[in-house]
Amino acid sequence: MSKPMVGRDTKLCMSLAARPGTFGSRFHNRLYDMLGLDFVYKAFTTTDLPAATGGIRALGIRGCAISMPFKEAVIPLLDGLEASAAAIDSVNTIVNDDGRLTGHNTDYSAVRALLEESGLAPDTPFLLRGSGGMAKAVAAALRDAGFTTGTIVARNADAGRALAATYDFAWRAEIGDEGAALLVNVTPLGMTGADADTLAFPPAMIEACAAAFDVVALPAETPFLKAAAAAGKQRITGTDVAKLQALEQFVLYTGVTPTPDQVDAAAAFARGETD
Repeated sequence: MSKPMVGRDTKLCMSLAARPGTFGSRFHNRLYDMLGLDFVYKAFTTTDLPAATGGIRALGIRGCAISMPFKEAVIPLLDGLEASAAAIDSVNTIVNDDGRLTGHNTDYSAVRALLEESGLAPDTPFLLRGSGGMAKAVAAALRDAGFTTGTIVARNADAGRALAATYDFAWRAEIGDEGAALLVNVTPLGMTGADADTLAFPPAMIEACAAAFDVVALPAETPFLKAAAAAGKQRITGTDVAKLQALEQFVLYTGVTPTPDQVDAAAAFARGETD
């Protein structure tokens, strides 16, 4: 099945992030090619979120993935929120239906699914580092999966306390020395760029944990995940999250559900593992 040439009827999807990555563009465009869909996906950044959001509406852009730091700031610019986004006041996906912009949160559903697949017992204590929009999605997914004993680590006292209070978890400002069985990184630590070589948790804490969860998708193997693998720990990776949340976005935008093999092939291509 051949993809149509870009033309007047081609639908555009996009992403907005402070530090645009390549995973989403490569994943979506690969699936468009596989399925012969007349769509194009392009990553953008902006210093003018209201204008960018207005452009989505005015230009008929079908969908937009939203990343840090826009997941909460975009909410007042939308016409409505789907249930998961409304529940956690965080948006990672915009769907444009004839000029009506609706916010969704596919991060939440991806994390929830991965937690259930992991087999981790709900009474597993966890330490979650971060307090932004993605941290909201992860904290909500943990709570809804039955995890009740957790601590939010965030230097931003207002955001950290608020997140902890919302989901009835503890809060502290610094990592300190007290770890947990499940360590969760929801910060840019370990992400390609300035923080690429930074461990999200101290080595001793990683050695003592049972499972490591890093939402960073680029690179696929962050310092945190590498250390966890070397210590023989169970892992949930950012590439797992990226694949599942991007698949849900793809279905929302196109109405087409790829096969599992197609999704795996597109994800491998997005990670640079295949040509």
